[in-house]
Amino acid sequence: MGNASVWKVLDGMIADFRRRGADVPSETVNDLRTAKTILKIMEANVECGQNLQEVEHYLGRVQVYLVSEGQKRFGQEYVDSWIAKIDEASRKMPDREENEERFVPGLPRQQSWIRITASAELPLEEAKKLANDSGLFCVEQTENVLLVHGEKEKVKDLVKKIAKKHKP
Repeated sequence: MGNASVWKVLDGMIADFRRRGADVPSETVNDLRTAKTILKIMEANVECGQNLQEVEHYLGRVQVYLVSEGQKRFGQEYVDSWIAKIDEASRKMPDREENEERFVPGLPRQQSWIRITASAELPLEEAKKLANDSGLFCVEQTENVLLVHGEKEKVKDLVKKIAKKHKP
């Protein structure tokens, strides 16, 4: 049911492994990436029913590795909390609005772009000002989301400015 939600939980678990200094094999990361790709294909073409089994296969492989390795490295309590999250995610109904659109119509091909989500540390107005000062164009997409586009080097410079300014 909620394969996209399960994917997000497993992705979060991999990120947690890495934060804790544990390596995740590239094969496991590739399985998760493959599952995401198939989910995207299924989203575009609802008639791809057989792909559901493939997604569940790849997600299952990732889950088996992460649960067994998590139990060895971090203990049963750690694994139980993640299994609860996975179980909850698997019961979730798919939410179309949750998936952010990646294709941005109307942008010239040669331009780079980035979405910036405003936060307490980086308000929307400050993000707009930084983008305009960098010689970039910006469009407010949804509440607290700004699409910034322009030359690739200028976009990179903007990301660096934001990173330096808001470094923890």
